[in-house]
Amino acid sequence: MSVALDTAATKARTGGYFRNPWRKPRVLQGVTIGYLLWSLLPVVIAVIFSFNDGRSRIVWQGFSLRWWTDDPFDSILHDPLMRNAIVQTYKLAIFVVLIWTLFAIAVDRWHGRPARGANFVMLLSFVVPEIILGTSLFILFTTLLTFVNLGTPAQTLGLAVFQVSYPAVIVRARLLTIGPEYEEAAMDLGATPGQSIRRILLPLISPAILASVALVFADVVDDFVTVNALSGSASSETVAQKIYSASRASPTPEVNAAATVMLITTLLIVTVGLLVYRRLNRGQGAAGASDLMQL
Repeated sequence: MSVALDTAATKARTGGYFRNPWRKPRVLQGVTIGYLLWSLLPVVIAVIFSFNDGRSRIVWQGFSLRWWTDDPFDSILHDPLMRNAIVQTYKLAIFVVLIWTLFAIAVDRWHGRPARGANFVMLLSFVVPEIILGTSLFILFTTLLTFVNLGTPAQTLGLAVFQVSYPAVIVRARLLTIGPEYEEAAMDLGATPGQSIRRILLPLISPAILASVALVFADVVDDFVTVNALSGSASSETVAQKIYSASRASPTPEVNAAATVMLITTLLIVTVGLLVYRRLNRGQGAAGASDLMQL
């Protein structure tokens, strides 16, 4: 009798759980946790094998900093090609962020048909496949705009075209919420246009700039199609190209170490950007008013 009662109670509880619309989404939680583990596990394994003592990326042969600093030829500290690839990746990310932050400010203050055309171009990059864009830019730079050399100049312009939507849309959204009143008030108080931008506008849009930096940096680090299509000599290769080239030959854990550097840098930038974004959003209106009073 007690067994039957326990079985009935269990069925009632189970049926009540599925009929309750306010129940905890245990299934969705399980799927989410499983997806995160499935996605992060290969990354964790790649990071761990960057400290492998041997050349294998499959068999653990002991902990070592060989591929970071100890190996005199193949560590990321001593390999000039890998060091250059890391620097090139950082350089492209910084260039692209600077270009499109300025572009977003200009488009927001620009009116008329050309401005509407620029807005269309920003949204167009959302839907154009990257392989088509990279190939088209390669043909453009090698046949028509021959003064743009393949390598860093072409890669910067190509990534700027492909990444235009993210920083421009984010910064423009921030500018639309601010409006031109702060700049106009600053100039009414005697500030030059440059001073109003430097002391009033840039502090107000700095959270949006930081968010753009995080997104663009992460995307540029990951980008392979555009930078590969527009690369020139070996000095213009990025970490993504190095990883691709190594995967076709006999890769060593040095590739894992370089990828770990990019991963750590991206996580740091995203974390710092989030913290600074929250800090800058606090009392920003009061800070803007204080700057106006100092002009």
